[in-house]
Amino acid sequence: MHTEWNEKFGIDVLSVNRSERTEIPGIFTVDAAKDSLKFHAQINGYTATPLVRLTNFSKAVGVKDIFVKDESKRFWLNAFKGLGGSYAMFCILCEHMGQDPEKTDFSYFQAENVREKMKDVVFVTATDGNHGRGVSWAGGIFGCKVHVYMPAGSAETRAEAIRRVGPAEVTITGMNYDETVNYAKSMSEENGWYLIQDTAWEGYEKVPGWIIQGYLTMASETFKQLSDAGQMPTHVFLQAGVGAMAGGVLGYIASFMGDKKPVAVVAEPKSANCIYRSAHDGFSRSIEGNPVTIMAGLNCGTPCKLTWPVLRDYAEFYLSCPDYVAAEGMRQYASGKEGEKIISGESGAVTFGALNLILTRPELKEIKDVMGLNRDSVVLLFNTEGDTDPDGYRNVVDDGDYPLPAKE
Repeated sequence: MHTEWNEKFGIDVLSVNRSERTEIPGIFTVDAAKDSLKFHAQINGYTATPLVRLTNFSKAVGVKDIFVKDESKRFWLNAFKGLGGSYAMFCILCEHMGQDPEKTDFSYFQAENVREKMKDVVFVTATDGNHGRGVSWAGGIFGCKVHVYMPAGSAETRAEAIRRVGPAEVTITGMNYDETVNYAKSMSEENGWYLIQDTAWEGYEKVPGWIIQGYLTMASETFKQLSDAGQMPTHVFLQAGVGAMAGGVLGYIASFMGDKKPVAVVAEPKSANCIYRSAHDGFSRSIEGNPVTIMAGLNCGTPCKLTWPVLRDYAEFYLSCPDYVAAEGMRQYASGKEGEKIISGESGAVTFGALNLILTRPELKEIKDVMGLNRDSVVLLFNTEGDTDPDGYRNVVDDGDYPLPAKE
């Protein structure tokens, strides 16, 4: 059973009530997160990213609390994606070397004789930007070669950022995201390279499972920090491209909180809303053509096979958002009232933009009420990237690109 509201201040909203839920996959649970956190904690420079409490903003919009996990501070990557790429690369290389990941430390791969063998290992991936940066960086810390392919329309600044953090050779293709993924897959098969892709399909599930498990370090840190703050969320907003992060984190939250799971809201670009369309129809659907959105990291056409069932069964609301929603989130984060400033890129800010509009726009009051957002609400957000496209960030935050529509 579902209810849909179209063009609520330009946002399409879908509410789905499902009586049956699939079991949360074991790789998305609290226990699985312990393995990835153990690995990440061994990397030089590891520290838990901040959980920012937006006290002043919360009071202004009439909710109890808003917490933002700020992944712009993750290592030196300006985004969370390195968590997944590095953990998956660790697991792949353990298999390559005949090691047990549960019994192998990161230090094993720093030994001179092992590093020498790593020089001949090659990884390949397709990316909108942040995943490729994470894989390039991981290739550097393990001493491997990396090839990264990007879809048509990718900003050269994002390609250069991938080259800057690691050894990757980067190529911007003339294809859309899904076609670029298929191309990376074909290159892995032709050359004997390891494909390290953050979406899953029939026959390719183990590696994306490890990637998603790596993301859970972010989730486990978050709930430790929330516990220290004496709060648990009543609502969580998660942004989605293929839905790997959103589904993995939602699975973790459902595993951690059980019957007290918060209301889950999934936000996507309107032009690339494959999760929204899939939730509407009840089965996985793909977006054709070459979608255009400023939310480059969410510009994906097909739901991840591993996480789609979790997003289908454990999310209550789905948002299909025009680009100005993300732009408004970027500006609101950057306004930094009384020390609460956060630098957030387009894909990182769409959830905050949507939340702000739902809480403040009269056109969205019905949605606010249906979601149960009120003075008792504690909202959790994930800022998944900083200013990964610096020019685009300045255009939106400083110059006002993608303004909100005029009031009616």
